[in-house]
Amino acid sequence: AAFKTKTMNTNPRHTGAIKHPRSPAKILWRTVRGMVPHKTPRGGAAMDRLKSFEGIPHPYDRKKRMVIPSCLKVLRLRPERRFCRLGDLSSEYGWKHGSLIERLEKQRKVKSEVFYKKKVAAKRAKSDALKAVKLSGDDQAILAKAGYA
Repeated sequence: AAFKTKTMNTNPRHTGAIKHPRSPAKILWRTVRGMVPHKTPRGGAAMDRLKSFEGIPHPYDRKKRMVIPSCLKVLRLRPERRFCRLGDLSSEYGWKHGSLIERLEKQRKVKSEVFYKKKVAAKRAKSDALKAVKLSGDDQAILAKAGYA
């Protein structure tokens, strides 16, 4: 926690100006900023495009999530290596919203499960309806001509 005790050399009472992020999203953002040439227009544009959140907020909770296999811990770290999670690190250094994020994530997962079940049921109903449809020869010819048969 050395970053919490930084002071200003010329006037140690002016320590309020040194603000270090505590939230995991902001720590990640600052880490990436250290790897990007953020003072150039190209780097600034890249940083503008970067978004980091705690949990999964509304517009993204309905999107399909993907796993990048090359980034899995099981593949990247040897079993005897030590590691830490950013959320645990943040709570150790004073981030107070971990329990709130956990509660919101539980709610999101329940909603997401309901949404997924509804989506699967609708897909199944559509496929059943498509199987049940009987088309005449004329309609099939028209569909074949349009490229849908």
